[in-house]
Amino acid sequence: MMTICQLINQQAQQTPHNTYMLEESSGHSLTYESLLSSCAAVTQLVAARGLQPGDTISVVMPNGANTLRILLGAMWGGYCVNPVNLLSQPDQMRYVLEHSDCKLIVASPEWAEKLKEILNSFPRPIQLLITSEMMESIPDETHVSNDQLEAFANDLEAQVSPQTPALLMYTSGTTGVPKGVLLTQSQLAHNALSIVAEHGLTEHDRVLAVLPLYHINAFMVTMLAPLVSGGSLALVSRFSVGRFWHQASTMNCSWINLVPTMVSYLLEHEAPHVSTTHNIKFCRSASASLPPEHLQGFENKFGIGVIETMGLTETAAPAFSNPLNRSERKLGSVGKQTGCEAAVIDSELNFVPDGVTGEVVIKGNNVMAGYYKNPVATHSTFTPDGWLRTGDLGHRDSDGFFFITGRIKELIIKGGENIAPREIDEVLLRHPDVLDAASVGIPDKHYGQDIMVCIVLRPDRDASEHDMRAFCDTHLGKFKSPKTIHFVSELPRGPSGKVQRLKLPEFILSLGQVV
Repeated sequence: MMTICQLINQQAQQTPHNTYMLEESSGHSLTYESLLSSCAAVTQLVAARGLQPGDTISVVMPNGANTLRILLGAMWGGYCVNPVNLLSQPDQMRYVLEHSDCKLIVASPEWAEKLKEILNSFPRPIQLLITSEMMESIPDETHVSNDQLEAFANDLEAQVSPQTPALLMYTSGTTGVPKGVLLTQSQLAHNALSIVAEHGLTEHDRVLAVLPLYHINAFMVTMLAPLVSGGSLALVSRFSVGRFWHQASTMNCSWINLVPTMVSYLLEHEAPHVSTTHNIKFCRSASASLPPEHLQGFENKFGIGVIETMGLTETAAPAFSNPLNRSERKLGSVGKQTGCEAAVIDSELNFVPDGVTGEVVIKGNNVMAGYYKNPVATHSTFTPDGWLRTGDLGHRDSDGFFFITGRIKELIIKGGENIAPREIDEVLLRHPDVLDAASVGIPDKHYGQDIMVCIVLRPDRDASEHDMRAFCDTHLGKFKSPKTIHFVSELPRGPSGKVQRLKLPEFILSLGQVV
């Protein structure tokens, strides 16, 4: 079993002068040789602050060369990285930073004051290091000489085991409390190897990296996969519809990695000249289902084939992949299992025949070690014989293709972001005029899903939709604020009194309202 440490050392030896990363904003680049030196410098900096291998480092930074350097350097040194979702609300971020047991937070300057405020309320001291996400020297960073580097790398390779925790990434739970997915060095390396094999990537391939590195998709596919192929990533700060094709062309990208929301927005804009896109071999779509009409529309408009994939944070990103070859793939399917085993079970945890709908389950070397400090959630997520329960309803056909048809879990997936309905509900319940509230995901053209809420007002209260939207914008942020708001006299409930959340759209339609 390989480790991230070994992958970096290996590429530095085999392809030292190959470009690993090109940063658009600064024009700076890292070769595999300079990446290794950078990893050593980061490891040395962290050790000088008193951290021990295995300790967790939280990273609160947008995309940039230094963000990437810190994430890779810490993992190379045997530390566990915790990339914090920048869309988190203050309470969620506070929870993640405290729950992760991080010893050090590395953050970009715009987060300094917010983090100082959060840390002032913590019962234990946590070090805070502020540095730019762009390519520049990190405070207190010192260069490791070439004479020292080889011995340093060899020593670490012997110390960092495949079971060493490497990534702690939090994902929304059904209760609104984030769950920390713990992935080891070997689990990350295993899926990086699978991605390269599945897509046939080589040292000549470069991916346009527009997704945030605090997402498992970008973390695995754009940052770690090149460590196996010897290829590279073109790192941009954020996705821009207007600049996307220009970036891909001028930075000589051979493939692109998107989520369905980005595909939808690109489809609404004019197609670039064929000279801009002719070097792009394929587009990879992940994080949520891509409507077949969008897949075909993208291929027809841009002349670029689409590979649809699916995975979870718990599976270190992709677990399924649909072939690029049109004669081999099946539209509407997430594809065949890749780098793991997959099956479908019924409510009694028995395997079901092909064609029968049940819950999709996954087993393999890419599957997480468990949820950090949450044995109850870990136990409920795995079957007794070790299969990960995805919470997705679907079936497998006789050719081995998997089709996702619905969800057991109530999580809302908006633009690839997991949002817990409970989080929305709890914020609404803080409003003095709200007696009861429930939220649910509804189909959306761009995001895949957006948020609908049903609100029961207290007697003699008359809060308006405008009041509710302003309240949500303040306490949830624009992204998590509901698209549609319905005022109702009561919420649909089951025999036990529990709100039947997944029946809310049907309930609204029965009232003659538009979902």
